[in-house]
Amino acid sequence: MQAIRQRPITGLRHSRGMSLIEVIIVIVLIGAVLTFVTSRVLGGADRAKANLANSQVQSLAGKIEQYDLDNSSLPPDLQALISQPSDAPNWLGPYAKSDEIKDPWGRPFIYRAPGQDGPYDLISYGKDGQPGGDSVNRDIVLQ
Repeated sequence: MQAIRQRPITGLRHSRGMSLIEVIIVIVLIGAVLTFVTSRVLGGADRAKANLANSQVQSLAGKIEQYDLDNSSLPPDLQALISQPSDAPNWLGPYAKSDEIKDPWGRPFIYRAPGQDGPYDLISYGKDGQPGGDSVNRDIVLQ
């Protein structure tokens, strides 16, 4: 009988899997990319809410002025834009919906009549809900 000669399998010697260090490096890189992308997306949402709050302040000011034209006085509070107060006989509202008197973060707009620099003040304190701040936390004030 003739001996069967076996050839050594050389292909398996050179193939190897990823080491634990390489796997950890890949996971860390993926995490870094996801963190960057997430911060960009969420930061964009905050900027969009700040821009929306600015638009809402302008729109709400128009509704306050319409109330003033109809009733010859400013509303005592923002709730007067939604339901008729007893001292507004010429009320032609509702001038606003209940969600329109809240800023994009769900807090009521600050309304003061008389205002510090004009007949009334209309303010959103931004994302953090605190006076002052910068970026998305800055106060949004009727200009």
